[in-house]
Amino acid sequence: MDNILYDLYPLITALIAMLLAQIIKTIYFYSKHNDLHWKGFFSSGGMPSAHSAMVTALTTAIAFKDGFFSSIFSVAVVFSLITLYDAAGIRRAAGKQAEVLNRIIEDFFKGKGLNIPKLTELLGHTPLEILAGVLLGIGVAFLTYKIF
Repeated sequence: MDNILYDLYPLITALIAMLLAQIIKTIYFYSKHNDLHWKGFFSSGGMPSAHSAMVTALTTAIAFKDGFFSSIFSVAVVFSLITLYDAAGIRRAAGKQAEVLNRIIEDFFKGKGLNIPKLTELLGHTPLEILAGVLLGIGVAFLTYKIF
């Protein structure tokens, strides 16, 4: 228990990357839409991918701390790949399906006075959003490694 911050370096790095991605996402949304959308800070989807930033920062920090040939790094790589695949594939497809369903509901019930809540459409990420998250995660891990 010499240096608890160093022991927690991967966790702290992952949390910093996720928080930074959510802040950047809020600023990016504001710059595109001229609207400060705080709800977006707490939601998934958007640029950059906070999921990608978080798992990449975690994996990179584990590599720095425990080595690229450690068992825990192997586990982190698999975990990261599953998360990145999910963000780009499954969650993105679910978001597109929600978009289509929302259009169908609007068209079908137009003028009928039904109040059906819209489905969340921004669930997954584009490849560019994931790449931005990956690069952010690696960058945060590099910067925090110098501090710890």
